[in-house]
Formats: sequence, C-alpha cells, structure tokens
Amino acid sequence: MKRETLNVKRQMRCRSLGLFLLATCLILAAQPVLALKIVEPAEGAKLTAGKTVTTNVDLGKDSGIIQVRYYWYGEQDDTLVEQEDATAMGSIVAPVALIGLSDHHPAFGGPLLVPKDGIGPMRLLAVAEISRGRLGTRSVFDEIVVQVEPAATLTTIDFETDKPLQLGRAGQSSAFGHVDSLGKIFELPVVGEFTDGMTRRISSPASGTSYKSSNDKVIKVLKDGLLQIAGNGKASLTVTNRGKQAQLDVDVNVNDEPNEPPIADAGSNKTVKAGSKVKLSGLKSRDAEGEALYYSWSQVRGSKIPLLDVDNAEPSFLAPTVSEKRTYRFKLRVTDKKGADSVPAYVDVVVEP
Repeated sequence: MKRETLNVKRQMRCRSLGLFLLATCLILAAQPVLALKIVEPAEGAKLTAGKTVTTNVDLGKDSGIIQVRYYWYGEQDDTLVEQEDATAMGSIVAPVALIGLSDHHPAFGGPLLVPKDGIGPMRLLAVAEISRGRLGTRSVFDEIVVQVEPAATLTTIDFETDKPLQLGRAGQSSAFGHVDSLGKIFELPVVGEFTDGMTRRISSPASGTSYKSSNDKVIKVLKDGLLQIAGNGKASLTVTNRGKQAQLDVDVNVNDEPNEPPIADAGSNKTVKAGSKVKLSGLKSRDAEGEALYYSWSQVRGSKIPLLDVDNAEPSFLAPTVSEKRTYRFKLRVTDKKGADSVPAYVDVVVEP
C-alpha cells in the first residue's frame, strides 16, 4: 500500500513538472520580439541565385519606422552600409536590394531578388530608419546568413591574373605591403563560368573551392583559401570546384632573407553598452623577429559604424544605439616591415541597449 502511494505521488510530481515545463515553453514562445528582426527568409535558408524570395521583418518594439533597406553581402565582405545614414545617400557603399515601406505586402518587406552571381554563404542586412521627430532619424538593423546556390552547372574555372603568375623579383626593396616577400599571404582571384551565362567568384572555400600546391616549399595553402609565399621556385596550383579543375603555374622570385610571418591578435570578445566608447586592441599581435607591425582593421559584420584609426593598433568607435543586443565583428591583418602578412584575426563586440 505504501509503495502504491509513493508511485502515485511520483506520477503527480512528474505530471506537475511536465505542466510547468510546458507552461514555461508557451510563455517563452509568446514573448514578443524586442527589436527589428528578419523573419523571412530564415537564418540558414538555402536560396537559389537569381530567384525572387519574399522578405518580411518583425518590427518588435521599434516604433516610428519609416522604411527598411535591404543589402546583400558575401559572408566576409568588408563593404557595409553606414549605421547612421538617414538619407541612404553618400555614405552607402553597397547597392540597395530593396526598400520596404509601410504600404508594402508584407509591410516593410516584399519581393527580394537573390543576387544572380551569388554563391555560398551570403549576409542579408536589413537597416530600418526610425523617425525621432525634430531630432531627425536613427537606424537599427538585423542581419542573417543564408546559403546561396546557383541552379546552373559549373562549366569552367579560370583565374583573373597573368598566366603564369609571377611573384616578386630579385633585389627589390621591402616596404609595407608593397612587395612580394617570404611569408606574404595572398588570395587567388578565381572565377567560374556557369551554364546560365553568369561568371561567379569562387575563390572562397565556402563556395566549394579547394586548393592544392605541387610544392609547399614555394606556395603553401592555408585555411580559408589563403596562399602564402614559402620560398623561391616554381609551383603549380590546382583548383577544384564541383568536379571541375584548373591549374595555374606560379613562378616565385623574391628576396630570400629568412622571415617568419607575424601573428595577428584582435583581442578578446567583449560586451559593451550603447553610447560607450569602445577601443579595440591588436597590441598582442607579434612578429617573430620583433619588428614593428603595420595594422589594418576592417568591419565584417553589423551595419557599418565609423571606426577611427583603422591603421593603428588600437582603433576605437562609439557604440551605436540598439534596441536589442547586436553583434559587430572586426577583422585585423598585420604586416611586418619585410612585407609578410598574418592570417586574419577576428573579434566580436556585442552592444547592449
């Protein structure tokens, strides 16, 4: 009898716990979006290049929105729009893919053309312009990453460079980033011709491209499709994508003074409050020979903000106004005096209201 009573009590506790968890889930699901959010297409959606999709946003608690502008970027593109551009003129460095207004269907959204030359991961950035009456306007944003795939078939791979590729020349003087030298990192401009007549850039491994060097002592293949000069001589680079291959002969003739490439360190991720002054730090970047470094910062995520002193070790910016947590990502490359480059380093800054 006691055992049966205990079993009944356990069942009641489990049932109560289940009801509690269900109620909690319903409450969380019912919570309204706090700020502008792209709800269509969905994060990670697979889209077809050249096709039209419907875009839709949830405005959340952001009121007074006049319009929402949409922009497409490659996942690692540096070109972004300015955060505080009230007129969508002047500071814009990317074409507007769509301007969503209140009378559109859906409101502030509508038909959006996926870039015809798109391939691989792409970012869709939505920037909403909010009226503040006599105070003018301010902007809020949201962005997602989607996967774009062409419906067409890849026919040939080509290189947008001289063939064979000549890197460096003996006896040249060294200067910041102006010469080919041991340790220098470069990207190979690779394009693909597709059956739909489009030429697409396929340099990034994210587009399906892989690289192989016939001589790692001359050209070394790094991650993210980056290549590095490792020594003098000749090598052949083989590029493969979607079952197609192409080769490029490379002849390297640089100053063979030993030099280890520097290492970039963009600092630790951080969370800051809107309106605060934020300082990035590349001071932990280092060079094996102890030489001075040249710094180059850029922004690769978030609606663009004015970044001061991008060529210094410690650039800064003013954290913009946000309605909800937003992530801004910055990229750092360093170069030593002999012209050797680092692999990029990244740092995320989360801005809170």
